[in-house]
Order: sequence, then structure tokens, then C-alpha cells
Amino acid sequence: MDLKSDERNLRRLHGLYRTLINNMIIGVSEQFQLTLILKGVGYRASIQKDELILSLGYSHPVKIEIPKDISVEILQNTNINLKSCNKELLGLFASNIRAWRCPEPYKGKGILYKDEKIIRKVGKSGK
Repeated sequence: MDLKSDERNLRRLHGLYRTLINNMIIGVSEQFQLTLILKGVGYRASIQKDELILSLGYSHPVKIEIPKDISVEILQNTNINLKSCNKELLGLFASNIRAWRCPEPYKGKGILYKDEKIIRKVGKSGK
């Protein structure tokens, strides 16, 4: 019984490290890319030096420092392209940006990933 559990753990670790090494190889050869879309009235993004500045409807602009390993490109003020060879760092940075305005189900406003579908809810119905 003990040998079987050791074998399972070894297989799990083998799969984990195989995937991590594969992601490193893919990242170096053809960088990982994520696209974020700002959806909402007045939502826009810009880059100044090494900071991403987001206007998200707050009383102040949101400033996020861009890590060295990630390149950020802005298209049409509302599309943010993120590229990096490190998949984990890229996903973490994208989720930190998205945390400022998660998509809401009633109007669909917020920061969305490119192919993300928002399940819309019906609001209050009138008389």
C-alpha cells in the first residue's frame, strides 16, 4: 500500500515538472500572450515609462508598475496586450490588473480576458 502511494506521488510530480519545463521551452521559443479588454464608459489605459495607468471610473487613475519580464502594448485605449516568456508571471500580472474592475453580470462592464463570455443576469423588471 505504501509503495502504491509513493508511485502515485512520483507520477504526479513527473507530470508537474514535465509541464513546467514544457512551458519554459514554449515561452522562450514563442512568447505567451494575453489580451485584456476594458469594457465600460470612460475606461481607458495608457503607458508612462514603466507604469500602466488605467482610468476605471475611480476618482483617481490607477497606476500599476510593469514587471521587467512583461511587455505591455495598448491598442485603441481599451485593448491591452501582455507578452512574456514566463507564463506564471504573466497570468499573475493579468489577474492583478483585472482585480481592479472584475466584470459584473448586469451591464457586462469591467476588465475582461479576450475570449471571455460574461453570463448576464436580468435586472429588476419594471411594472
